[in-house]
Amino acid sequence: MVKPSLARGMRDFLPTQVYERNYIFNIIRTTYERYGFQPIETPVLENLSVLSEKYGEEGDKLLFKVLNSGEYLNDIDSETLQLKNYKKITPAISEKGLRYDLTVPLARYVVMHRNELVFPFKRYHIDKVWRADRPQKGRYREFYQCDADIIGSPSLIYDAECILLFDDVLHQLKLPDFIVKVNNRKILGGLAEAWDFSDQFKDFVIAIDKWDKIGEDGVIRELGGKGFSEAKIHAIQQLFRVKGSNSEKINTLKGLLANSPIGNKGIEELEIVLNYLAATTLYQAEIELDFSLARGLDYYTSTIFEVVIKNYAMGSIASGGRYDELTAGFGMPDMPGVGISFGAERIYDVLCDLKLLPEMAASSVKILLLNFGEKSELHTFSLLQKIHRSNIGAEVYPNATKIAKQYQYAEKKGIPYVLIAGENEIENNQYFIKNIITGEQIPCTPENLISTLASL
Repeated sequence: MVKPSLARGMRDFLPTQVYERNYIFNIIRTTYERYGFQPIETPVLENLSVLSEKYGEEGDKLLFKVLNSGEYLNDIDSETLQLKNYKKITPAISEKGLRYDLTVPLARYVVMHRNELVFPFKRYHIDKVWRADRPQKGRYREFYQCDADIIGSPSLIYDAECILLFDDVLHQLKLPDFIVKVNNRKILGGLAEAWDFSDQFKDFVIAIDKWDKIGEDGVIRELGGKGFSEAKIHAIQQLFRVKGSNSEKINTLKGLLANSPIGNKGIEELEIVLNYLAATTLYQAEIELDFSLARGLDYYTSTIFEVVIKNYAMGSIASGGRYDELTAGFGMPDMPGVGISFGAERIYDVLCDLKLLPEMAASSVKILLLNFGEKSELHTFSLLQKIHRSNIGAEVYPNATKIAKQYQYAEKKGIPYVLIAGENEIENNQYFIKNIITGEQIPCTPENLISTLASL
């Protein structure tokens, strides 16, 4: 006998938890649709040729690869097997992988369906993704992403709209004080340009993306290990220690990157996004320019975002950014995009920890039809169909066991009412709807059963 267990980084959810999670998904979904986004779906499995080399070296290591069907080892010669080098063996035994995120599959989707779409194309996708990460609180191997993206426009008005989405959704979820951190990849590129380490830009981004995990000292050690000189590390520290209001930070940045065309373009783009936001009234989001924000994925090219909760020990609960070259890898250049993603798992954990989830009904069923035995069972079963066709949730107990046991079933499932329709009630043409919490009994007839139920 096999002892049941879960794979690491995976979770089961009880019915009440699923209702709670659907509360989150529904708010995100309805908000996306209000902003004009349309739903799409893509497969769980993608060809590894689609996924590979899109997430950087660190990300590629976290791809879940799926073994080919059949005798997959037949395609590998014994010499390659003896090397025990996964990079050489994997392409021969695995052609597909579980999707790592929803953005790269979107780029593939847009290229394949470009003649069927209206651009700019605003899509949303709420679904599971998988990463072979080390499980810990707020980090799972299977989790939901809730993405919204705009493909086909370089307009920074969409970057600002992404921030409005963060503010709108998280306000509806009644999350406490949260900060939307904003940066621009061109500013980081400008620093690399000004201090002559553009050839090490990837190493630079990988290191600073770990800032919230290993701190400034850890980042400095990592940069030193990658061959960055003390002068370059000092320049990096200067950028990340810029203080003051957003406008003061911008002014300081202009001085630091005065000789960098790339950096100045990044500053200009940031100012445009901030100007759009200044024309709005946010619900509660605090906008903070954070020049240590890097976002580790290779495909980001411009504006980048992360959302964190003040005074709460967890990483970002939402993130995103602009990627202007992602479809080019699939043979379709000049198709800029920008998008965001809400981390539903982390948001759910936060709402649970802070007890901010509304009380959810444990069941969508409103009434349990009690079973009083063979003589009334057929009548009760016919009532069940009548109730269902009136769009009211109902169940019938499957056998005529003790009434106390049937009540217990309703209580455990969170069904608020039971219908008493035994032989006597049927004969007298009067049923009783009983509230199992208060014990109140409401009389009704076959004719007004539905209207009585609807009024409860």
